Amino acid sequence: MSRIYEFTVEAPPGDIIKFDPARLADAMRIDDPSRLAIEARGSQALVTVYPTDPLADVQLPSPEALAMDARGRIWIGVHHNGRRVWIQLYDPVSGSAQRLLVFGTTGAGKSTLGQIILAAMKRSGIATFYGDLKGGQSAPEARENVDWPVYSQEGVMAQLHTTWSIMREREARYAKMGRSKFLMGRPDPLLYQIIDEPNRLLEKGAPYREQATFYIKDIGRTGRSLGIGIGLFAQAGHLEELGGSDTMRAMLKEGEVLLLRWTSSMMQQLVADGLLPAGQKLAPIPKKAGATRLISQFESEADDDRPGTQGSGYHLSGPYPGARMRAFNVGSKTPTDGLDPEMLALYGDGPHAALEKASWPAAGRAYLDKLDGADAYNAAFPPPETDDESGSRPRSSAPSGPGRPHSAARLTLADRVQAALEATDGDMDAHALLEAVNADGGRAVKLGSIRNALSNLR
Repeated sequence: MSRIYEFTVEAPPGDIIKFDPARLADAMRIDDPSRLAIEARGSQALVTVYPTDPLADVQLPSPEALAMDARGRIWIGVHHNGRRVWIQLYDPVSGSAQRLLVFGTTGAGKSTLGQIILAAMKRSGIATFYGDLKGGQSAPEARENVDWPVYSQEGVMAQLHTTWSIMREREARYAKMGRSKFLMGRPDPLLYQIIDEPNRLLEKGAPYREQATFYIKDIGRTGRSLGIGIGLFAQAGHLEELGGSDTMRAMLKEGEVLLLRWTSSMMQQLVADGLLPAGQKLAPIPKKAGATRLISQFESEADDDRPGTQGSGYHLSGPYPGARMRAFNVGSKTPTDGLDPEMLALYGDGPHAALEKASWPAAGRAYLDKLDGADAYNAAFPPPETDDESGSRPRSSAPSGPGRPHSAARLTLADRVQAALEATDGDMDAHALLEAVNADGGRAVKLGSIRNALSNLR
């Protein structure tokens, strides 16, 4: 008869329990570390030993189970002990949308988990703007199942500006209604801006990093009470790849955070910033589950057929942050030639929710025509119009708020220094040059960088 054993471990008060799952499994004569589930916090730990890997195959009962419940939660998987993993997209008590972050290294199952979340949003009547910066490869089945899909940095910038403009329109409209909280469907749908692979937009040197960071921070801070949430599905090794730790800290502390297989630098950052609960220790997620053994040179060669651990991780913002979890195993077991019919079944055949008509004027042509690339960008950030052919008298400009990024955002520092030098009639010292460069609309730099650029130009 298969049995489950559970042990409570305690250290003297003030001591922090440290552990190595592989060493602990070896000490307990367990050949497969995936049979162990370890939850440690401070001086206490809970060790559970299963007869087999409890998360070997987590099946979705039916696509209908993805619909949001009365508490604004969606069901995405299970913990090792069978408890459901819920993430909240809407809080009916505070009347607010939520922030959502999913982290995972290459092959950790981030894209599949993202599809589960997107399908749950469709089935829950949530209007979704989806930007896939992997060119549409992360979730190709989402194209016809979200309100507005884009696949370029320019398209995502248009989406962010549009979402921000809708936020401002709802803010003014709700103020006239005397409403301080968002009410689902009365009259507007919950709206989510989702960005897949946002590290490509927010990493150092990316052309739109500074402005995209502003939009994400402002939407995350202000949009909640207006029924506008934001989610990032990120493949990042460090928070600096996501606009900087200051940008993400509030989202990580207050949002729904799912951590799949991670890098050591990401974990160090989470611990250093206090983004994990005090004293929390997480067992690493290996690339493959199952037992390993020594292979003699006299044995015939065998393939490593151990199953992968895609979708395994931790729900850091949930009630059991140290409990290993796994997202539902969805989609076809082998690659398909074209769209995956099993993944399409998650979304269902019905129509997706769309933005309310009251916000269409604020959303503008980029949304109404579902544009992408340069067309979307130019529609969201139109250049100033002029009264005559000389172009000297602008008569209108882009919508209020952060305008069109300066061309300096796409120039190297050497180009910006050269442009500043050519724009002056007199001499400029390094300090004057620093002031001119930092006023050109590009990323702010320091004096040392200016001096290095001058040396290189000489």
